[in-house]
Amino acid sequence: MAAPETTLLLQMFKAAVDAAAPEVCLPPHLPSPPVGRTVVVGAGKAAAAMARVVEAAWPADRPLSGLVVTRYGHGVGPLRRIEVVEASHPVPDAAGQAAAGRMLDRLGGLGPDDLVLCLVSGGGSALLALPAGGLDLADKQAVNRALLRSGAGIGDMNCVRKHLSAIKGGRLALAAAPATLVTLAISDVPGDDPAVIASGPTVPDPSTSGEARAVLARYGIEPPPAIARWLERPEAETPKPGDPSFGRSRFTMLATPQDSLEAAARVARAAGIAPLILGNAIEGEAATVALVMAGIARQCAGHDQPAPAPCVLISGGETTVTVRGRGRGGRNAEFLLGLAVALDGHPGIHAVACDTDGIDGTENNAGAWLSPDTLARAASLGLDARARLADNDGYGFFSGLGDLVVTGPTRTNVNDFRAILIAR
Repeated sequence: MAAPETTLLLQMFKAAVDAAAPEVCLPPHLPSPPVGRTVVVGAGKAAAAMARVVEAAWPADRPLSGLVVTRYGHGVGPLRRIEVVEASHPVPDAAGQAAAGRMLDRLGGLGPDDLVLCLVSGGGSALLALPAGGLDLADKQAVNRALLRSGAGIGDMNCVRKHLSAIKGGRLALAAAPATLVTLAISDVPGDDPAVIASGPTVPDPSTSGEARAVLARYGIEPPPAIARWLERPEAETPKPGDPSFGRSRFTMLATPQDSLEAAARVARAAGIAPLILGNAIEGEAATVALVMAGIARQCAGHDQPAPAPCVLISGGETTVTVRGRGRGGRNAEFLLGLAVALDGHPGIHAVACDTDGIDGTENNAGAWLSPDTLARAASLGLDARARLADNDGYGFFSGLGDLVVTGPTRTNVNDFRAILIAR
């Protein structure tokens, strides 16, 4: 049974997720129906839940149709007027490619009296898989896998994705013109940059194809020949700020990682625990970030700095894992295993690390939890924490302890949630 400290941390995680639920954050921002038609498009882990909210709120006598694509297992059942398609994430597949093509087809023939309502959220970049310039999906999949294993940050990955796509990087906005375009977004990226969320299908793209080539070179990724040739062509460039195609476009941020961290902080404060939000956009190798966080937690426990115990250190963002081992586990399990090793059983420190979408990497858990006796219990079961960390096997380690956090898909995504509680 989880300790009271762990229970509180899990309540904080739930509050963070609930703050970004589409049924909570979307309704106040719905536009009024236009004179003409309304076509809903979108992609991401929250896309199906967002579409359900739109359909439920839309007047029955006003035209509404559309198509959104979400990750396998993140659907909400059939809707009456908006089609929901499921596809692969984080590596795109043929289902995502077909859905993206059909999405563009639905935008054909729209006029200035019509409205395109675009619903974007984390994961949308991989789900909108429509290769540009006759590129092969298999080549895009190969580049995507290489980027995922390289430790590249989400901004770098999406820079490459945009320049290989016929729909991302502002190209969906080109297809929607001359209709009015309203984008409603749930952010999962550090800095909440609209051009990075789902690779910015409806906003101008300031990055260049030259920068995409530089990203591949920086991480030592040799692209397939067709992709290398495409990135040298002028057609690979994305529409830039100032393009008149964005003149009738509006972008609204519905929920951000900061919103969710503040919701979690309110839960801690109500329990008499002082919350410290360390940052909503923390990046870097998961194990390295864990080492830094462990140092801050020790300082709180031993010196009442930067806050006296009891307190809780809250952070968000998207760490990365450069995969060198053969184990299982996403970046949150990797972070927490690194934290366990760094804390070495320090008394009075508990932690959780979870992805707000409910899926850590490609596993079935949102993340895991850590207590002062984690290493002792692991040793009694023959689980070597340092060896598991070297093998990138955070999932295997916490699964062996029974300390995984399993929520199932939450149908939203505001990035990772980490909380470290220092008890008195």
